[in-house]
Amino acid sequence: MAHRTQLQLLTSRRFLPFFLTQFLGAFNDNVYKNALIVMIAFRLMESEANALINVAAGLFILPFFLFSASAGQLADKYDKSRLIRLIKLGEICIGALGVTALYSGSNIFCLAVLFLLGVQSAFFGPVKYAILPQHLKRSELVGGNALVEMGTFVGILTGTIVGGLLAGLTGQGENGLFYLSLVIMGAATLGYLSSRRIPMAPAPAPNLRVNPNPLTQTKSILAKTAKTPSIFYAIIGISWFWLMGAAYLTQIPSFTKNVLGGDESVVTLLLCIFTIGIALGSLLCERLSNGHIELGLVPLGAAGLTITGIALSAAGGNFVELQQAGLEAFLNRDGAFAILTCLVLIGICGGLYIVPLYAMMQDRSAAEIRAQIISINNILNALFMVVSALLGLFFLNVLEVTIPQFFLVIALMNAAVAIFVFTRVPEFAMRLLIWMLSHTMYRVKHEGLEQIPAQGPALIACNHVSYVDALLLAGAVRRPIRFIMYKPIYEIPVLHFIFRTGRAIPICSRLQDPKGYEMAFSAIEQGLKNGDLLCIFPEGQLTKDGELQPFKAGIEKILERTPVPVIPMALRGLWGSFFSHNGGQALTTWPQRFWSKVSVVAGCPIEATDAKAQTLHEQVLDLRGEQR
Repeated sequence: MAHRTQLQLLTSRRFLPFFLTQFLGAFNDNVYKNALIVMIAFRLMESEANALINVAAGLFILPFFLFSASAGQLADKYDKSRLIRLIKLGEICIGALGVTALYSGSNIFCLAVLFLLGVQSAFFGPVKYAILPQHLKRSELVGGNALVEMGTFVGILTGTIVGGLLAGLTGQGENGLFYLSLVIMGAATLGYLSSRRIPMAPAPAPNLRVNPNPLTQTKSILAKTAKTPSIFYAIIGISWFWLMGAAYLTQIPSFTKNVLGGDESVVTLLLCIFTIGIALGSLLCERLSNGHIELGLVPLGAAGLTITGIALSAAGGNFVELQQAGLEAFLNRDGAFAILTCLVLIGICGGLYIVPLYAMMQDRSAAEIRAQIISINNILNALFMVVSALLGLFFLNVLEVTIPQFFLVIALMNAAVAIFVFTRVPEFAMRLLIWMLSHTMYRVKHEGLEQIPAQGPALIACNHVSYVDALLLAGAVRRPIRFIMYKPIYEIPVLHFIFRTGRAIPICSRLQDPKGYEMAFSAIEQGLKNGDLLCIFPEGQLTKDGELQPFKAGIEKILERTPVPVIPMALRGLWGSFFSHNGGQALTTWPQRFWSKVSVVAGCPIEATDAKAQTLHEQVLDLRGEQR
């Protein structure tokens, strides 16, 4: 169902015009940039050309530092669809200047236009990602971001290829420049026309006072972003991805020429394979997350990036250089398939890694500052790409390591960055464990979960069958749940890490720990006052015979202190699993089966005044039915 929804977005006016607009923008930027770089490379001496090419790269990225902060404020203050149309009109004007500059033959003029294209991209960036949550449902965010990432990378690749090919034609007469100009102006015009079909996206903060100082504004919004660690470290993770992507994309031409002995056709093949991998990973991410913002895929993607990066380093280091620099010769050489496989897997893992991070950043950012937070993301993305270039210069030119060795360094650095981010935000690792459990031992189906309030305080009352009940509920319910659980279960190794990360509230009887008992009830009361969604297993312990045990009166005490709606829920199909007490003590025998069918069922909310222990017991028993 999620996969079909993702494809349906491409037929929806809520998404298709925006998708075409951003794709054409990425395509056009790279047509002009790569055409200019190729023309400079062939017009000038090697030393002068290298200097100007580096200047060109710097000029395109400089506006992200200078204007992103202002762009984020404007995107929060004004209607985003209107801003996009104005930006696309600006692209047409810049395109006209670019055509004039190309015909003039002035490198300085061409570089000035490239800077203006960077300015245009800097203003488009915050709008590009901030508009998605306004036009898409929460369940569509992952699919929308997946398509945007796919479109961005395909636009970059096709723009780079088309720009290089058309630049090659310019040396054969005026027709080359004419076709290049036609593509630039055509893409800009089509981008504007598609932007006119983007639905309105009203300003979330129309009274915002714009701070024109990029330094103070960046510092201010960075401080606000850092107050939510999950968003801040998501931005760090996204920026690291762009550092890695820039490192691979920048080195592929040299890797092809100096390590593989291939020509331009091999470069194009490797770039295509890498981009196809990103596209596949992005689309696969939506399929694997089933409409959720599944953060468990991020560590999975990060691990894959390190493993496949190491594999690419080994495959490249063992490759015997070609004697004939052609595509056919490369494909027939031992080791070619391994390199292609590594590149496509790097792309797939990159898609799994990046899409949930973008969706998480959008979903958890306050609407009134969302575009400003995205502007911080763009600034850090640009900074990390500059660091990528510096790392390449340092390792390849100063330390004189080989390109395969450089790929190995990047892969190992990725592991270090991933460990750093995941220890700062343990939620990523927690979600990975939940995702792996629900995709290996169990096939989980959901029923009635739309009845759980999307916001505000509420209490879930559920039967208790196994040690992984809380994990399955946390994986099924899209809203974060805080669990009230028996203290010995809370302290189980490995699971303790997950429960602590999810801010679970351990509790035991008043006789065992009177002080801990009162502290637990105080924490429950405060959590509900803060608007949290809490879950309690009113039986007080795991069932020993698979039957629903009587509900204890503790739930009534909670509701007396803090009256909130109660959602009865039931777990079906867990009795008899490795984590239940069927046949003896749980966790003591080897699992007998995998991919067991399990259901998570929610009933209608019950008002606090009607939510007595016996009433809830009957409701949960009715939801569970005969399937234990």
